Order: sequence, then structure tokens, then C-alpha cells
Amino acid sequence: MTAEQLISFARGAPSLDIIDVEGLKAAAARAFDADPAGVTAYGTSVGYVPLRKWIAEKHGVSPDQVIVTNGSLQADAFLFNHLVQPGDDVVVEKPTYDRTLLSLQNLGAKVHQVTLQSDGIDVDELRTLLESGVRPKLAHIIPNYQNPAGITLSVEKRQALLALAAQYEFTIFEDDPYVDIRFRGDALPSMLSQAVSINGAENLVVHASSFTKTVCPGVRVGYLVGPAALIDAIAKKATNLYISPGMVSEAIVHQFCVSGDIERSVATVSAALGERARVLGESLRKHIPGATFTEPDGGYFLWVDLPSDVNVDKLFPAAMKKGVAIVKGSDFLLEGGHSSVRLAYSAVTVEQIDEGVRRLAEAIEEVRG
Repeated sequence: MTAEQLISFARGAPSLDIIDVEGLKAAAARAFDADPAGVTAYGTSVGYVPLRKWIAEKHGVSPDQVIVTNGSLQADAFLFNHLVQPGDDVVVEKPTYDRTLLSLQNLGAKVHQVTLQSDGIDVDELRTLLESGVRPKLAHIIPNYQNPAGITLSVEKRQALLALAAQYEFTIFEDDPYVDIRFRGDALPSMLSQAVSINGAENLVVHASSFTKTVCPGVRVGYLVGPAALIDAIAKKATNLYISPGMVSEAIVHQFCVSGDIERSVATVSAALGERARVLGESLRKHIPGATFTEPDGGYFLWVDLPSDVNVDKLFPAAMKKGVAIVKGSDFLLEGGHSSVRLAYSAVTVEQIDEGVRRLAEAIEEVRG
């Protein structure tokens, strides 16, 4: 492998070798055979109706609580645009997904970042913020294998968040695209499913997920689950924006799901990424002994805190020169993160990982010296 070949730890996307291309081709053929009229028509703003029904059954809700969108980023955008006005307080995790920060800042929201601990958002810090008089419209939470930190929110904290949402009347936006990519541990109940048991919380969770991480990014299919009235209001805005999302890709995803191919795809991606995460951890310990990190139990990302004399603004170009791409920790924070990086292990093969970390270690030594 030559230095010219870029090894990218930058993008949270599955590599081609773990995408079920044959399964998707077969699902496409079945979609056109089974429902040529539905696949080729405009469709409806709530998404391809059979897929909407499948998602509703998966989450144990009624179909009128689901809208299927062009990727979960659009689902996020619909919700933010619907709920957040300029000047509104919004809570996000610290660190959080860079595009979430950008979207909320572009809407003029007042963003409060609350510290992420090893078991999820610091609920005591959030409680103190709420007690100080801040009244957020929503709290954006990535509960499983968080992007960028790889952290999972504990069951206890899920319940504590729901109680705070009921008490202070804010919406929990449970942004959950990584949930099925689990390497170890048990699946935890979603806040969406837990909310029904907490008095006053049943309408306070909006849940988003996506088929990007389990099927492939190219389908661009994500969705929102929430109170029927909220989903209806968002669907009306979606109608005005684009009439309907892509019926072809949603029908392909539907066939992929009902055939059971989705379970096989999840198993393939989870096994491959579990192996890559393990190798990445080993390589970091070997080549960058001063680095600290928590190995994730699933998902796509590993967050690394480098020694404090490493500045990622200098490291980024030095690493690129050596043929390795990273994302700066500072991209995920309103302030700080200047010695941290996010490494995505999804698009790199096991063979590339050690070489990529070795190059990164060389770049670190250069910028420290």
C-alpha cells in the first residue's frame, strides 16, 4: 500500500465489501414486479406506504406516527425546522454530530452543550441547567454508539431524561441510526418505547433512524416516529417541499426488509465493524501510546483524546500529506476538542487500519516536534 492511497477514517459509511449489492438488486426487481404503479408514481409525503407500515410495526406504533424521508438528516431537518425558532434554547451532547450543531446554529437556536460521560449525557449537569431557568424546546440525544464519541446512554439515564422532559416539557429527539450495529452487550430499550410508561412523557419523544448504516448510504432512506399530530404537520410541510420522497429507493428498502435480507445485512455489517473496531483499538495502543479512548460497543466511530500538545488544526493537514484522513474533534464542539479526533472504522479494511494508524502516529510526531 503506497502513501498515495488515501486511508480514510473520516466518513461513517460502510465499505463496498459489506454492502449486499446482490440482495439490493433482487429487492429492486421484486419492488418493480410487485408494485410498478406505486414505485413509479409520485407517492405521498409520508413515504412509501408499505415501508411506513413496516417501520410502524418495528417500533410498535401506528403508521400515522411515522414519516419516511430522504435520509435521517432530512428527518432531523424537518423536526428542527418545525420546532425551533430563532433564539430558542436547545440542548445537545458535548461532543455531538457536527451537522446537528450546524443545522441548529443556522436556525438561530441558542445551543447548550451538556457533557457526555462514559454512560451518556450528564443528567445532573442538564438538571442544573434546567433549574437555572433554561427552557429548551428540545434535547438532541444520540443514545447508541454516539456520533462522534461511540458512547451508549445507560437505561438509568434514559429514564432520568424522560422524567426531566415530562417535568420541564421539552421534546427528546432520540436520533438513533446506529442502534442495530451492536458488537457486544444487550440491546437497550429506546426512550420512545419507555416513554409510554412515564406519566406525561408519552408525547415527548421523537425518534429518528435510518437504513444508511444497515443497508447502504445510497438509498437515502430515513424516518421519524413521533406523535401523530406532529408527524401530520411535518408531512404537510414535506408535501410543499417535494411532493414525496424517492419512492423507488423506499420500495427497494421495503422489499429488502420484508424478505429478511435486512437481518443478514445487519449481521454482516456488525461483524465486520466489530472486528475493525477491535483492530483499531489495538493499533492505537501500539502506535500512539499517549492516546486515550473508550472502545465502542457498536456503531461506526471511535473518539480519541491525544496528548494535549497535539493540535488537530496542525495534525489534519500533516495527516493528509501522509495519506490518512481524520475528522477534527473541534468540529463536534462549540469550544474545545483541539487535541481530539474522531476515527470512523467503517470504510477501512482490517489491512488498512494498522497502516493508517501508523501514518497518523508519524504525523503526530511531526506536529509535536
